[in-house]
Amino acid sequence: MEKIASFTVNHLVLEPGIYVSRKDHFGGTVITTFDLRLTVPNKEPALNTAELHTIEHLGATFLRNHPQWKDRTVYFGPMGCRTGCYVLLEGDLESEDVVGLITEMFEFIRDYEGEIPGAREEECGNYLDQNLAVAKYTARRYLEHTLYGIDDKHLHYQP
Repeated sequence: MEKIASFTVNHLVLEPGIYVSRKDHFGGTVITTFDLRLTVPNKEPALNTAELHTIEHLGATFLRNHPQWKDRTVYFGPMGCRTGCYVLLEGDLESEDVVGLITEMFEFIRDYEGEIPGAREEECGNYLDQNLAVAKYTARRYLEHTLYGIDDKHLHYQP
């Protein structure tokens, strides 16, 4: 059986960043999958489901309401390993193309106040599993330690 692309990335050297995970072609449309790595795999604790769930709700809400990207957003959600999220966008894109968007999204999460969108019992299958405070902390950490000074090493997978 063929190994999927994300399992070929060397997680021993992977650091927080924005990486192109894959590009899929559907007819004339390209879907680019981005790996938004929030923690260092196998060295830092994985995110708890509550804060990751909150990041998912806020990130998806932000993207699906963004004036330029709402119609190009295919999916936003957590990785199974809980070290980051995937965002799938329509277009043949590179990491550099979305730094502004991802920075804006994590500023939105960092600054968010109020009721978490879609986090009521009738809207979510696990509505109690949310942690806004830690989601905001995680967003602030990603912004300050990764996004605000992002360089090539954190935009392209290293061998």
